[in-house]
Amino acid sequence: MGEYYCKEKYSLTELRIFGGAGGFSLVELIVAMVAGLIIIGAAYSIFLGQERTMSKQDKIVEMQQNVRAAMDMLSREVMMAGYAKSNGIPYSSSQLQIMADLNEDGDVTDAHENIIYTYDAGGKRINRNTGGGAQPFAENITVFTFQYLDENGSGTTTTDDIRGVRLTITGRTSAPVNGQYPAYTLRADVYARNLAYLQY
Repeated sequence: MGEYYCKEKYSLTELRIFGGAGGFSLVELIVAMVAGLIIIGAAYSIFLGQERTMSKQDKIVEMQQNVRAAMDMLSREVMMAGYAKSNGIPYSSSQLQIMADLNEDGDVTDAHENIIYTYDAGGKRINRNTGGGAQPFAENITVFTFQYLDENGSGTTTTDDIRGVRLTITGRTSAPVNGQYPAYTLRADVYARNLAYLQY
């Protein structure tokens, strides 16, 4: 069987198409780099946008948890007021005092038996004092109000008639979100279980 030889000449362009020894031209490299940078820039912009969104959401969630935790603890302590003591919530317009003889020793001088809550408007926080001085209880609080309630849910200023407290707590984020401080408010009417059945 005879041999067949093909002697043809190809141009440089044709050699590249056929997988020859060519390479990328400078223009092709620049175009590829620019396209790559555009893709990386777009991905980075998306990443930054998601990071900002998550940071905002984290601040809002933190604020809500802060207010809920403060309301939960305050509510639990109000509900314990008056345990083994008749006047568990004495009237005061400047502080919320909660007393309970938890160990039933006839006084309210032991730990967590005489608790005083006050609001520091300048520091935007609620302070809590259990006998060792006021300590920060909840930060970034813009509103803390309490109204004393009688057995019918009406407001009262008479200590002997107090059966519960209407609590309002408003918190804000620790840092601005879009130039503003989002706020979150919780309100609750909390009745002291031990005061509800007192007869005078």
